[in-house]
Amino acid sequence: MQFGIFTVGDVTADPTTGRVPGEHERIKAMLAIAQKAEEVGLDVFATGEHHNPPFVPSSPTTMLGYLAARTERLILSTSTTLITTNDPVKIAEDFAMLQHLADGRVDLMTGRGNTGPVYPWFGKDIRDGIDLAIENYALLRRLWDEDTVTWNGKFRTPLQAFTSTPRPLDNTPPFVWHGSIRSPEIAEQAAYYGDGFFHNNIFWPPSHTGQMIDLYRQRYAHYGHGTPEQAIVGLGGQVFIRPNSQDAVREFRPYFDNAPVYGHGPSLEEFTSQTPLTVGSPQQVIERTLSFRDYAGDYQRQLFLVDHAGLPLKTVLEQLDLLGEEVVPVLRKEFANLRPAGVPDAPTHQARVAAARRTPQQETQA
Repeated sequence: MQFGIFTVGDVTADPTTGRVPGEHERIKAMLAIAQKAEEVGLDVFATGEHHNPPFVPSSPTTMLGYLAARTERLILSTSTTLITTNDPVKIAEDFAMLQHLADGRVDLMTGRGNTGPVYPWFGKDIRDGIDLAIENYALLRRLWDEDTVTWNGKFRTPLQAFTSTPRPLDNTPPFVWHGSIRSPEIAEQAAYYGDGFFHNNIFWPPSHTGQMIDLYRQRYAHYGHGTPEQAIVGLGGQVFIRPNSQDAVREFRPYFDNAPVYGHGPSLEEFTSQTPLTVGSPQQVIERTLSFRDYAGDYQRQLFLVDHAGLPLKTVLEQLDLLGEEVVPVLRKEFANLRPAGVPDAPTHQARVAAARRTPQQETQA
């Protein structure tokens, strides 16, 4: 199982001081956070994609390319690649290039995003959101899987005998997670292709997350990719950790109360009781995260949001120390002990290359 962090890259005032970091400072902080994630033994760093203030990560592959040169083991991912408003040709080429730069330590999560105005900014209509996601991804897959593509669709100009360059590393495209909070069509899409399904369950109760994942698992089996238990599932979550739970609640409360997304709404206590947000001690984070298995089943990737809502860099780095030293080692051991035989490991480039090279007989034996 893979453990990591994701960032939405917001530039938010620290409610305890009123200080607002500049864009340059925030971008550099995200890079420091990613490198710290590798240092403390996490597996994945993922960045969102946004094209509006107060967010800064408008070019994820630029950031991840920089990190590829400064990390050795970390899987570099996106927590959203806007499949609706990005050109599939550009996605295909950018992520294949990133694969080569990072020696395969790359995957991506496609999504529609949560900012309605982004559609007209890129010449699209939000009413076409689902259709764009379906058509654009179908083209992206062909661009990676086929050396020469002739294609005609509804939302972009046709392609005639087109070759996307560079070709995917080792003839194995990056693994794709389809991210969605509420759209069953996206769970269906992930299942159809045999890709991963990532549910960022920060804002939703366990019952909703469980329903979405169960739909994906059943449809994954329907399309012949394996049993429901063999489907590839990822979860999001948010934590704030201190050695003492009372200190965690006291310190995090002003950040929660003023957060741009969920601030000025339900209380911290209400939100933590109804969603996976966990604010407390390392043991509380461990117990809460292990409970995700009750409604998600055995899954492959857990990402935590730790740098949202104006938290200063020093505090975020302390969170990573606690994750790496006290939380994730226990979670690795406990999840491994609970995992039944036959449940696949999290996908990596090396494992997928090896699987592609096995004969059908070897695959059956495996």
